[in-house]
Amino acid sequence: MTGGRPARWTSRHLGLLAETASSTAPVFDPPALPRILPDLDLWDLWPVQDEDGSTSVVNGQELWMALSAPALGHPEERHDRARLRLLGRDGATWTDLGNAFADGASPGSREWSGSAVRRADGTVSVYYTAAGRRGEARPTYRQSVIETRPTLTADGGGILLRRDAEHREVLRSDGRTYLSADEPDGAPGRIRAFRDPGWFRDPADGRDHLLVAASTAHEDGFTGAIALADERDGAWSLLPPLLIADGINHELERPHVVVHDSRYYLFFCTQRHTFHPADRAPTGLYGFTAPSLTGPYEPLNGSGLVLRNPAGEPDQAYAWLVLPDLHVVSFANYRTREGVDLRSADAARARANFGGTIAPTLRLTLDGATTSVTAITEAMRQRACEGTRRPGADQPLSRRRASAVGEPGSTL
Repeated sequence: MTGGRPARWTSRHLGLLAETASSTAPVFDPPALPRILPDLDLWDLWPVQDEDGSTSVVNGQELWMALSAPALGHPEERHDRARLRLLGRDGATWTDLGNAFADGASPGSREWSGSAVRRADGTVSVYYTAAGRRGEARPTYRQSVIETRPTLTADGGGILLRRDAEHREVLRSDGRTYLSADEPDGAPGRIRAFRDPGWFRDPADGRDHLLVAASTAHEDGFTGAIALADERDGAWSLLPPLLIADGINHELERPHVVVHDSRYYLFFCTQRHTFHPADRAPTGLYGFTAPSLTGPYEPLNGSGLVLRNPAGEPDQAYAWLVLPDLHVVSFANYRTREGVDLRSADAARARANFGGTIAPTLRLTLDGATTSVTAITEAMRQRACEGTRRPGADQPLSRRRASAVGEPGSTL
């Protein structure tokens, strides 16, 4: 790595944590939010990007993906039924475009988070996590990164990804730098990671990269890390990690990079129960910044904390993603019940307190290594919705750069 050794997130950084208004999300009630899809849980939202990083637009609709599962039983069980869902957004209106892939197309038994980029030839490179193995009798936790490149079609107002594209494994943990993520038993939050591939094109050299939530060895167990991979001649290769959580947390999820004012901002999210010890720090969006993709990185706001859930609602949202225009999307998770861990509560109680839809969008401000977050106002929401209805947006398979991704939670 040209930037030096991987950055380390340490106990010293966590010692600088402070609860401030500028890093705390406004309170909302997760199960009270209107559902985008009434019969499906939605989580881990991401846009289909054009190659310049902007959100792709087809027939006047922004294209998005999310994880989905039937809204049945305990919300934690959704991970065992997860499928990628294609969505369209026109201002405040969301359209369900169905499962992204045909049944049985993935080499895994479930489809977990990833990213997507629309290519100049009309195809979409979808990078996602295959969890388990196709046809297995019960869910296991083998994870690898899959690429499929279907053609995007728009016919009669419908938008879909053709179902005939190959799904091929492009990355798996090497068992050396990155521990193998192949456990037969476990649960999200308690397993090693090799998932959540985030696509990024470095403006410095125009090369494509993937960032992957990974695990590295630490003492007699493992700790969270962010792996980097690059593509040469159509093949992906793992590079040394960008960041290692130095024994303080074992899960750094949904890693992604945003370039702003010539600086690189590396973001990831993690949950309070994956810190060591649990609840040492809040569930939130964390980040580092550097002058180049490979570093050297320093933690934002001294501690790395960018955005946290309110102290009184520590689990209200999760899976934050910072868009190039600095809007921040996430999903509505659990309403807090004092003294109850809803992850292990009975199914009816957990379901009654679960959101399972898109959370209100926030706006991030970046100033060097300092950040602040604010709610989206109604005036900002109206401007964002108007911005998606510019001339040319309704042309079939039109491709334009969105000046603002806007307010994906504007229906809330």
